[in-house]
Amino acid sequence: MLDRDGYRPNVGIVLCNGRDEVFWGKRVNEHSWQFPQGGIKHGESPVDAMYRELREEVGLQPQHVAILGRTRGWLRYEVPAQWIRREWRGAYRGQKQIWFLLRLTGRDCDVCLRASPKPEFDAWRWSEYWVPLESVIEFKREVYQQALTELARHLVRDRRRFGYRRDSAGPRHALESASLRRGSEPPNGSGH
Repeated sequence: MLDRDGYRPNVGIVLCNGRDEVFWGKRVNEHSWQFPQGGIKHGESPVDAMYRELREEVGLQPQHVAILGRTRGWLRYEVPAQWIRREWRGAYRGQKQIWFLLRLTGRDCDVCLRASPKPEFDAWRWSEYWVPLESVIEFKREVYQQALTELARHLVRDRRRFGYRRDSAGPRHALESASLRRGSEPPNGSGH
């Protein structure tokens, strides 16, 4: 399903734990890491697609997570021509995504990468919120930075609501992220 501009509707998922670390999945048989994501099926809402992708890719059910926020609108990226299937060339440009920020309310052992007959990931880990974007395929990096920057404000709100305690590397990063500009360095000092 493509929109009239050639973008496939999609959801992206930033899943964080109680330390504001994010789920980072290694794609099956590849050396690339990414957040869970997937297409929105015809007649499916972005929230429904997010829960389906979370179940298929990470093995988590709705009771294992809390939704902290989502991006206000679509974030888009274009896929280089060499990555586009031959039958889609000329019509397909890339993906438009609604990104969700989730908090894991279950346990690490609830994660199951083999929940689907065709797993997306063969390994996973928790990473700092400002993931090293150089490990993300180049054409997705800007969207990742946009999503993390926009969603960071929800972490601050969640921390205030539930009174989480953090060390000095905690919410300060999320507060500072609101002032990030394209091409700037994340607040923790790790470059892109």
